[in-house]
Amino acid sequence: MILLDYVFYAFIVVAVIQAIFYLFFFGRLSFLKQKKTSQKDRDVSVIICAKNEAENLQAFLPAVINQNYPNFEIVLINDASTDNTLEVMEQFASQHENIKIVNVRNNETFWGNKKYALTLGIKASKNEFLLFTDADCKPISKYWIRNMTTHFSNEKHLILGYGGYSKIKNSLLNKLIRFETLITAIHYFSFAKLGIPYMGVGRNLAYTKTTFFKANGFINHIKVHSGDDDLFVNQVANRKNTAICFSKNGFTESIPKTTFKDWFKQKRRHISTAKHYKLKHKILLTLIFSSQLLFWFFAITLFTTAHNWEIVLALSLFRIIIQYIILRKPSKKLKENDLLVFLPFLEVFLILIQLTIFINNLVSKPNYWK
Repeated sequence: MILLDYVFYAFIVVAVIQAIFYLFFFGRLSFLKQKKTSQKDRDVSVIICAKNEAENLQAFLPAVINQNYPNFEIVLINDASTDNTLEVMEQFASQHENIKIVNVRNNETFWGNKKYALTLGIKASKNEFLLFTDADCKPISKYWIRNMTTHFSNEKHLILGYGGYSKIKNSLLNKLIRFETLITAIHYFSFAKLGIPYMGVGRNLAYTKTTFFKANGFINHIKVHSGDDDLFVNQVANRKNTAICFSKNGFTESIPKTTFKDWFKQKRRHISTAKHYKLKHKILLTLIFSSQLLFWFFAITLFTTAHNWEIVLALSLFRIIIQYIILRKPSKKLKENDLLVFLPFLEVFLILIQLTIFINNLVSKPNYWK
């Protein structure tokens, strides 16, 4: 009984920690309105790095080409593809004068390193303002470039956007993928508004060429195969130079994985970069995850033993209600509000998967760029 008392008191502590995160950290995004920004049109280079992405380029590149924006170039980087990616790029380039191709061959020093290919693409771009997406992504509107780049200013040199995934009906995996993407976005948007930006996603990210070269590009983490997006943002972002774009016309949408095995591999790669974040960010993210994990572990333990179950039930409901209230508006803004019906289930499932990935990454290294 004494042990259960300790578990009960620990449960109260983690419940309070969770409430603080939702009310004072993530709550900022719930009541935040996208500020009106300057409509100044800047010359933009859209950069897409592709490795064996011929089919996706055929399907999604037209949505980038047809953007309603006065002056932009598209830099297509063929990263040593073994399919007909280069031929597809050349076909599009022959039809559109604003497409530039950078053909990258494997380098012994940087074999299979996406950061090397991206660096060559950035160097080849002609404009100061850079907008990044992936070959399997498409802007959801023809005003994507305008919505993202309008947040650039004399102070704001790095723009964090939202890259969601398309919906698949009656798919639990699809809901889980979208839920994880939603929660991750709420986290990095909220912390950016608090002046603690720590990551962004390469599916929808913008920064200036000056920012890239001032930081010596990816040199600080060039040996880390992944992290061309989040590790770079973690390195250069600060409270003064970072802005966020959550206007729906500024979103991109990607093809989600359709098998749990493929998604699990993808998340292993993504999560493996977090250990390279700045210490303060690692502490915050560890506190968020561990308090979530302990909350459910303690709650289930106390429920199954009927130890102070009335108080445990009340605190659990209080925490879940806060979650719904705080996540409702951001979910609506990011067009993912259908997921809230499954909130407790998806959260517990995701926590278990993240814990499994963490353990797997301790045992073996994940695979990286294709």
